[in-house]
Amino acid sequence: MRHSTCISLKRTISRAVVASLILLAYTPVIQAGQAIQTTPPADEPDKAWAEVELQLPAAPKQENLLNFYKSDSQSFAIDKLSLSVGSDGTVRYTLIATSNAGAKNISYEAIRCETYEHKLYAFGRSDGTWSRSRRDDWFRISNTAANKQHHILFTEFFCEGTSVAGKVPFLTNRLEGRSLPYSGTR
Repeated sequence: MRHSTCISLKRTISRAVVASLILLAYTPVIQAGQAIQTTPPADEPDKAWAEVELQLPAAPKQENLLNFYKSDSQSFAIDKLSLSVGSDGTVRYTLIATSNAGAKNISYEAIRCETYEHKLYAFGRSDGTWSRSRRDDWFRISNTAANKQHHILFTEFFCEGTSVAGKVPFLTNRLEGRSLPYSGTR
């Protein structure tokens, strides 16, 4: 074999090896991209999450409040009559935050267990009416001191992992400090 043919053959083999190595390096990326782009089987249609329509509850009354958390500066309670579990997987409730000085803030909110988020729907007025929130966003729950009430509701009362812990009677009993045995129908 001539010297020039041998060099040409070595270059061709080297290029083929380099091309193969590059292809091998990108194979997981290509496969991951293909996995992301696949569609669900025909018997499992892709369902987009949709939030159920908002219905504001009646103004809270003192006798229906269930205290669940106290920070250094305020205490938090839920109006048990406002508690609901929506078909969209959200838990909605009226939250009453009372400062150590006695000032009250009332809000109607929701927690979405699937995504560890909360949403503010409305603020309670002193005359018992509601003022709708201007924001329509879901926010990641924070475990910081200033916003720990949502984390407490998520972890201790409303959610089990990424699912709602149960139906309203079960959640109410949790807030009241009573636990019901699991019957499969929480």
